[in-house]
Amino acid sequence: MAGPSQELYQARIPIYPRSVKGRFRNLKWAILALAYGVYFLLPWVRWERVVGIPQAVVFDIEGRRFYLFDLVVHAQDIFWLAGVLVIAALLLFLVTGIAGRVFCGYFCFQTLWTDVYIFIERLVQGERPARIRLDKLPWNLEKIGKKLTTHALWLLVGFWTGFTFTLYWGSAPDLFVQFFTGTAPFPAYATTLFLMFTTYVMAGLAREQVCTYMCPYARFQGAMFDRDTLIVAYDEKRGEGEGGRHKITRGFKSKEDREVEGAGDCIDCGYCVQVCPTGIDIRNGMQYQCISCALCIDACDTIMDSLGWQRGLIEYTSEKAQQGGKTRYFKPKNIGYGLAALGASVALIMSIVGQVPLDFTVSQIRQPLFVQMSDGRIQNSYEIKINNKTDRVVPFVLDMEGLHEAELDLGQMTRLQLQPEQSLRLLARVRLPQTAQQVSPQQFRFLVRPQAGTELPELSQPAFFYLSGTH
Repeated sequence: MAGPSQELYQARIPIYPRSVKGRFRNLKWAILALAYGVYFLLPWVRWERVVGIPQAVVFDIEGRRFYLFDLVVHAQDIFWLAGVLVIAALLLFLVTGIAGRVFCGYFCFQTLWTDVYIFIERLVQGERPARIRLDKLPWNLEKIGKKLTTHALWLLVGFWTGFTFTLYWGSAPDLFVQFFTGTAPFPAYATTLFLMFTTYVMAGLAREQVCTYMCPYARFQGAMFDRDTLIVAYDEKRGEGEGGRHKITRGFKSKEDREVEGAGDCIDCGYCVQVCPTGIDIRNGMQYQCISCALCIDACDTIMDSLGWQRGLIEYTSEKAQQGGKTRYFKPKNIGYGLAALGASVALIMSIVGQVPLDFTVSQIRQPLFVQMSDGRIQNSYEIKINNKTDRVVPFVLDMEGLHEAELDLGQMTRLQLQPEQSLRLLARVRLPQTAQQVSPQQFRFLVRPQAGTELPELSQPAFFYLSGTH
């Protein structure tokens, strides 16, 4: 006989975060304003260039290059992205090892956009008690109006988020006009709508569930924590005392009265729980749902200030500090993360600064590896790709050395010239007379010689000439 059915996951309990004022809330607003300012305004910053879209940051997929102010990232420089990701991961490990989940609490996109969505909800529906009361009311004109207004504003923010992302992939003024006149490419509409609805769902509907169930960081962060890692923690000894927490009632109003009764400084007001965006009670100890936003610190400090008591009942501290020890930030693990991040940053900067203005690659066509012509000559074919990373025209000569009596045939390519930021593919055929045949394969070099006046160095790439199928 089958037993009683069991739920696979807990049904969501609605969370109604209350507003709070304090130094950490102000810091979060400042970071949010900076992040939104950069994200939403950057596509509109003009940046004049000789070639390319005159926009400070633009990802030109059609031209296969990214523009970041004066830096041009070509397709063959994509390994820079790997370097940036490695540096970001190392910095995340370093910051997490020292300060816990401050990235989640202050810089994560999910946190930033959720803060704005909660602000809109509070602006339309009121403070926490009003929102709870509204949800309990039967559907009427007031409830329908406020809910529709809230969701419409959420969708508007989601739309502008997706549309702004789209503006990074072309000229923002042109895309703006094309988008609203119905002449933009289909991917522009698809990307905007996709990001609009994902932002709406993640920041408006799912909220803390993204941090709790979807984000893997909440699960593996414990591997980076140690006893010296800063966490948001409740001072249980001070807050509970000998008799536990107690509300402000007769005989428990002053600190002296509470000490006599054995009550701690926590008055069990619940303010720290009400402001938490993930709905946890920090007094129950460290929990993986905590994103270290420190709003509970602001809430508790507000209460302590109103009572004239010392702040710090909830604070940033470490497990070692809670036990009376001294927190050590510069541990071998953290120093290792820092040195690795510094080394990767230096390597990336050197690679960017040292990039060559002109490069080329040689690939031998191996199907067939060689061809014997009617007059007995042996022919090998090569595909040569030359990239001009400068903003000027570069005329050049393609030559070779190290292969005696060889003939270089470029077909119809009589005038070799690269336009600014142009990539050129050439089919080069190298033929060797039968009388000059020796061992196989023979190594030689292709040369790219920029003409006088370009001030660019001569480039060379090795290649092999095959006389037979032995290689």
